Amino acid sequence: MMNTYITYLHLLTALHTGGSANEGNLMGIAREVHTEFPYLPASSLRGKIRSELERINPNEAGIFFGQKIQLGQQPTEGEVWFADATLLFFPIASLSHHLVWITCPLWLERWNRWLTNAPLTTLIQQCRESITREEPALVSFQTNSLYLQTALLRQQHLNLLNQLEKNPLDKELKELTGNNGLIGQLIKKLVVLSDEDCVALVETGLQREVRVALEEGSKTVKGGSFRSEEAIPPEAVLFFPWGMKPAKEADKTKEIRQQLLELLKKRLQFGGLEGLGRGWVDLKTIETSLAVNSTTNEGKS
Repeated sequence: MMNTYITYLHLLTALHTGGSANEGNLMGIAREVHTEFPYLPASSLRGKIRSELERINPNEAGIFFGQKIQLGQQPTEGEVWFADATLLFFPIASLSHHLVWITCPLWLERWNRWLTNAPLTTLIQQCRESITREEPALVSFQTNSLYLQTALLRQQHLNLLNQLEKNPLDKELKELTGNNGLIGQLIKKLVVLSDEDCVALVETGLQREVRVALEEGSKTVKGGSFRSEEAIPPEAVLFFPWGMKPAKEADKTKEIRQQLLELLKKRLQFGGLEGLGRGWVDLKTIETSLAVNSTTNEGKS
């Protein structure tokens, strides 16, 4: 059996995740093939976390994460795994409410799979049944109208999220929103949309910047120096599940296990364009009671 956790990433600055391919002058970001939603690959997470722990505890890091391929030796299996970080709440500019966060049944369902006792099951079912073409949004606040980007939703288009039975969001997000900062307003400014509407708003809500280099001594643009960069905007919330194999009695990684838990409750920088201050996130980690079997092919024919 394996100990499992969920870590939330609250973006303090824009996150450039680095796409597998760029088109023309566009520096794209990593996207899921089947949904086109941006995400942070597990390999990027693992690499950053490993480098931080190697700096703190180099002796145990190789055993805990698995030995790398070097000097012709085969890599070894580690004691820890990380999944991709996917979107959970996405900030959207609102002419009527300044800033709101959107989510959708798909994101809530992914989150629910890793929570203890799947507490969002009823909520997700009610969201799918309540969101229709005539009433396309559930909101956590009273309002006569709601602007999402430039789209206008009147009161008759909205249902109140807190009218749904057994709404568990307050409890599940207490670790993330339990402060007086901007993220503390998330529950009070939340909008649940259909998966399709969420795709459209995320695409228009991504941060895009055009960069050029200038010739020395003039204000003219260098040839071939134009490019456009995409990023997930600040105030977005992503999450990733991860787990550790149970420590054995003679385990040599006991110290680094505690250091990992402490690291994933602090502030780290992920992704690319670090020199521009991209990718700073506040991390919050909770333990779940899910029992995950860990099996290998060792000893099998």
